[in-house]
Amino acid sequence: MEVVATMKPEVKAFDVAKVRADFPILHTLANGKPLVYLDNAATGQKPQAVIDATSDYYAHYNANVHRGVHYLSDQATRLYEGARDLIVQRIHAPSRHEVIFTKGTTESINLVASSFGAMLHSGDEILISGMEHHANIVPWHLLSARTGVKVRAIPLTDAGELDMAALPALLNERTKLVAISHVSNTLGTINPVKEVIALAHAAGIPVLLDGAQAMPHLQVDVQDLDVDFYAFSGHKLFGPTGTGILYGKEKWLNAMPPYQGGGDMIDRVTLEHTTFNDLPHKFEAGTPNIAGFAGLGAAITYLNGMDHAAALAHEQHLLAVATERLLEIPKLRIIGTAQQKVAVISFVIDGIHPSDVGTLLDHQGIAVRTGHHCTQPLMERFQVPATTRASFAFYNTLDEVDRLVQGLHKVIRMFQ
Repeated sequence: MEVVATMKPEVKAFDVAKVRADFPILHTLANGKPLVYLDNAATGQKPQAVIDATSDYYAHYNANVHRGVHYLSDQATRLYEGARDLIVQRIHAPSRHEVIFTKGTTESINLVASSFGAMLHSGDEILISGMEHHANIVPWHLLSARTGVKVRAIPLTDAGELDMAALPALLNERTKLVAISHVSNTLGTINPVKEVIALAHAAGIPVLLDGAQAMPHLQVDVQDLDVDFYAFSGHKLFGPTGTGILYGKEKWLNAMPPYQGGGDMIDRVTLEHTTFNDLPHKFEAGTPNIAGFAGLGAAITYLNGMDHAAALAHEQHLLAVATERLLEIPKLRIIGTAQQKVAVISFVIDGIHPSDVGTLLDHQGIAVRTGHHCTQPLMERFQVPATTRASFAFYNTLDEVDRLVQGLHKVIRMFQ
């Protein structure tokens, strides 16, 4: 079931101090100040359990997976494939062979652009949106350059929401795929993806969702969504970097040619011909990031032990309080005011460049992200060169919201 967040939820009991104790980096000093980490949309921090699982693999189980018959290889394969089983359960995938391991959301989308895109022709259309991360724009541009496929975009409202009234006219017999973000990395907007999927499927069009920003906040059920492809990254889900997932419906994965060639994705190779392995291995060429997926399995296990509803309510309370406090700051304007958001706030301050805001906050131990956030078309839509982005996770606190607000007041005083 897709979770829909609201701006002012009922706050349930959530022991944030207990959770913070699980994340060693949160006790770091940054420039001599206690770290306030508000860059979770870029990457999530790692609980000790994930750090231990990654280290434990190298210390006790380091071997290649699948092809070995010895003890270490068997144990490494158990960890690696065990992580797949945990992810299958987490996203409620129908079967484990529909879950492909990649190195991140970017590779997952590139896989679809390359393999699904190999079945497209000049004049076909890919429909994206005006809020997409470059990882869900550039692969389609590369496909367009190779094949003549056209890339079109769903426009945005002034609130930073999809213009759903414009969508039906964009779906036509030439549209071969809709590829949009579940949640905007810059605005925090939660898109009405079930409605988009229903409209696309009514026209016989498959849908890919970039779930990189949704997975850390929402409970995602790919069967309930009825999505055709779902891509996300392990590192934003509090797991190791270099890990990613592509969920794909079996009918599409079977029809698509392999993305890369090499070991483990083959059935039989002669000097003249290759036949390919079954799913999911057909799309997993070469030695994978075994330690990373051992760590990602630990991250999923950690999240499974958490009260998700309470964590989401805590994040939404942080969002509501931070939004209210930031709007009290003179000359500060929030970019993206969707009714449904995760705990991400992008803003600009008149007369102060975001890079200066970020640098001066960093001097106070506060980590935010500044720039275009790999969403340059979105910046053009809102006529700003860049924003400052504060993105929260369940381990952030109201005290850290206070530190952010106080830090911004100090930045403004310095420029006055």
